[in-house]
Amino acid sequence: MTLAPGLRSQLLIMVEREDTAQKVGSGDVPVLATPRLLAIAEMATVEATRAHLAPGETSVGTRAELEHLAASPIGTHVEVDTELTEVDGRRLVFAWEARDRHTLVGRGTIERVVVDRARFVERATR
Repeated sequence: MTLAPGLRSQLLIMVEREDTAQKVGSGDVPVLATPRLLAIAEMATVEATRAHLAPGETSVGTRAELEHLAASPIGTHVEVDTELTEVDGRRLVFAWEARDRHTLVGRGTIERVVVDRARFVERATR
């Protein structure tokens, strides 16, 4: 594992109908749903770690903090930037921010733990 603080990743999405609060059931307005915002931030952290894990390893989410600060209607481009801020053994802490062209959309932290993929799946399916 070659993970160290300072590792960054970036993910750009365009808000589609499938991403809205109406579609995912977290509200009744046609804007980026809070659960989707978190999922996109998690996707960015997964992407950041992918090339730095040993064969057979993966990371799983264990904790998330999120502030959803602004609405993003369908068609809005939202960029999520993540930075690995702490490595404590197998525990990884990422800070993240999401922005559209004009506004800070959201921010927070995501913690992940590096695990052996096969053992994790075996335990989860017992």
